Amino acid sequence: MDIKTTEKTEEKTSRPEPETAEAAADAVVDPRGGTDGDPGAPSGDVSGARSDAPDDSELDGEPDDELNDDELDDDELDEAATVTETAAEDTGIGAGAAAVVSAALGAVALTGTWTGKVVSERETLMGQISTSQGGSTAQQISEIYGDAWHSTALVNGLFALLALIVALVVLTLPRRPGWVRAVAAAGAVLGGLGLLLSVGTYFDLFLSLPTAGS
Repeated sequence: MDIKTTEKTEEKTSRPEPETAEAAADAVVDPRGGTDGDPGAPSGDVSGARSDAPDDSELDGEPDDELNDDELDDDELDEAATVTETAAEDTGIGAGAAAVVSAALGAVALTGTWTGKVVSERETLMGQISTSQGGSTAQQISEIYGDAWHSTALVNGLFALLALIVALVVLTLPRRPGWVRAVAAAGAVLGGLGLLLSVGTYFDLFLSLPTAGS
């Protein structure tokens, strides 16, 4: 009986007590830092640190907003450039047309116009009517021929002056193509020459009216 009692006592002694096993389990290292049950590293601190970190959605939103703003700026710049190019094209077309018109008016002032011819014939007819009932030779020459010539010179001078004004306006415009400036310069030269000839003819500077004794 004593032998059995001694064996049971040894078995009880070799078995670990429950409290000792639980203490060993508590001693397992916590992967978040410290051991379980350690008051120095509570689990609430880790969650609080994570909550203080910025949200990924917030970080992702800012670059998107910046990219959208850049895209809007690029679109506005493209629209402004398109409007500027369109305005420049319209202005270039108008300047080119004005230059061509000035050159045409200058050429017409030198060669004569249908309007000038009509005015000259009218003056000739009026001179014939006024001298039909009698008049001296000098009076007939002045009213039949002189007035007609002067009227033609006046009409051509008006066309030359208009050509010169249009050409000068085109030349003063900035950033005009080379061909526009060339045509406008030609119109200015033709207009100036036509104006000079018209003024000389109107005031009889180049050719005077013939006299009755010549």
